[in-house]
Amino acid sequence: MNMLQDVVEAQTLALAIVDTLPEPFLVLDDTLRLLAGSRCFYEAFKEDPIQAHGRSLFDLSDGQWDIPGLRQLLDAVIPQHMAMEGFEFEGEFAGLGKRTFQLNALPIRDESMAARMVLLAIKDITERRVAEQEKQRLLEHTEELLEQQKTLLREMQHRIANSLQIIASILLLKAGSVSSEETKNELRAAHQRVMSVAAVQSHLHASEGIEQIEMGPYLTKLSAGLASSMVGPKQKIDIVVHSGEGALPSSHAVSVGLIVTELIMNAIKYAFPVAQTAARIRVTFEKAEADWKLTVSDNGIGREGTRAPQPSTGLGTVLIGALAKQLDAQIAEPPAKAGLTVEVTRATFVSRLPRAA
Repeated sequence: MNMLQDVVEAQTLALAIVDTLPEPFLVLDDTLRLLAGSRCFYEAFKEDPIQAHGRSLFDLSDGQWDIPGLRQLLDAVIPQHMAMEGFEFEGEFAGLGKRTFQLNALPIRDESMAARMVLLAIKDITERRVAEQEKQRLLEHTEELLEQQKTLLREMQHRIANSLQIIASILLLKAGSVSSEETKNELRAAHQRVMSVAAVQSHLHASEGIEQIEMGPYLTKLSAGLASSMVGPKQKIDIVVHSGEGALPSSHAVSVGLIVTELIMNAIKYAFPVAQTAARIRVTFEKAEADWKLTVSDNGIGREGTRAPQPSTGLGTVLIGALAKQLDAQIAEPPAKAGLTVEVTRATFVSRLPRAA
């Protein structure tokens, strides 16, 4: 008698626990008929506990649970002792409208290890799925906007590059038509400044980037362009670039490129008044975190002969000083055994490369 009473009490306690669960929860027998349900289930699906008791799950809610896929999975829970996890379906329920549910089923065995009941947990994931769909929609819309932005940027880069080429060509044509040698040189210098900016635009277009410019390839391309357009046939001058890995924001790269252009043009114009063998201009760029150092050196005559004894106050020098100030960099001319060396250093950078002779 006591054992029977204990069983009854255990069942009563179990049903009380089921009744208090905050989400729809069912206890089914081995034929998938309702033995008990949580209060949340009866309230959410407008079922009367007394009338629903003993009915097949697939008859409840006007047959909304009678789904071929669900029936097949639940039919396998009892005989195969298998749990069912994460089954999802959409249904139209009275008072709820169209909802998405996730079902999990677990067989319960008795002392003989035979499955006698099935616990079925029902979770409403409608809002989650709506949020996921909205997130996916926004993601696709963002990707579409980003692609449009990339297209516009490519078009803008193309237009800028074309405009710079036109300006550079006009300057070069004008330089060929004037008689004043001083004016001719100034126009050619202006042409090279425009071409240095055009080189950045070309590098941006080639790398499909708008934020950072890898300085090694950019300075190499820029120096090669200056060598081909400014070094005359009577004087061979090698322009060599040494650069470790390091990138700068595109706006900073433009400024560094203009500084390199001015320094190389000065070296070409003044360092080698008489043709000499092994004439060389060396461009070195190093970067460590936010700091960097640019060095342009030559093995020419230095500040002797046709070179001014003190730094020039011409347009090029003024431009270099203004650009260095924008970059928060300092300009120095360290002593050199031969030629002239100009260093442009940002912050506390310490060089790790040997200085060129």
